[in-house]
Amino acid sequence: MPSRTPAALLAALALLAAPAVPAAASDAGAWTAAPAPGGGQGRPAAEDRSSFYLEGGPGTVFEDRLTLVNPGRGPLAVEVRGTGPWIALAARRLTVPPRTRADVPLTVTVPPGTSPGDHPAAVLATAGGRQVRVPMAVRVSGPLLAALAVEHVQVSGTGRGTVIRYDLVNRGNTTLAPRLMLRAEGLFGRVMRRTASCTPAALAPGRSVRLAEKWPDAPRLDRVTVSVTATARGAARATASGSYTPLPWLGPSLAAAGALAAGWGALRLTRRVRRRGRRPAAEAAA
Repeated sequence: MPSRTPAALLAALALLAAPAVPAAASDAGAWTAAPAPGGGQGRPAAEDRSSFYLEGGPGTVFEDRLTLVNPGRGPLAVEVRGTGPWIALAARRLTVPPRTRADVPLTVTVPPGTSPGDHPAAVLATAGGRQVRVPMAVRVSGPLLAALAVEHVQVSGTGRGTVIRYDLVNRGNTTLAPRLMLRAEGLFGRVMRRTASCTPAALAPGRSVRLAEKWPDAPRLDRVTVSVTATARGAARATASGSYTPLPWLGPSLAAAGALAAGWGALRLTRRVRRRGRRPAAEAAA
């Protein structure tokens, strides 16, 4: 049977569903696919579900139902399938009469020995050239680990064409809703600090995404260290950095200038020491 969904994971599931065609119809008269109301019991609920959430240990068999609603004037031929081997549907093809709702029973079997944590899946319904994706999260009981990593920070381009790229990796076993902060420190202090605009709504366990952030106001003459910091509820802060020099010759020029300055300083110090050494000798001779 379905269980109560933790608030954080429920929010992540809702966000995860946003980019796909929503379970609830957005245009009048369109057919819909969604988890059955009332927690799969077919009874009206105060809040209908937009996604499936199931929680239990290895070997558990869950039962639920997918509801298809055809508000149109003609019959609707629908194909349904699950995205993983755990999901079994009572029917793969069915015809929903006009102005009718049809429920498709489904079972989700968690194999023995399955590792704990979140295992995302989905039920897909296709009809009339349109597909609806209904997200499903199966949380297998056991120790949970929330862990994010930021890797391979790179900055390319110049001026308004500057782009910051990096990898965001979920190394834990729970679905996370990450938050990302970008910082840049130059030779004369901080030149940028802002929240990333391309943060994914949710990141499933084991997933890695390559992200790109435009930096149109990047400095044109500076040597910068760009840092990306990722945080999520229950996860330790993760930070990675990369260097950026908008003009390729600027770095060597700055290094050469530093070397010249150091050499000039050493030469002046040597001359000063020699002068001090000559004075006592001259005084002794006098």
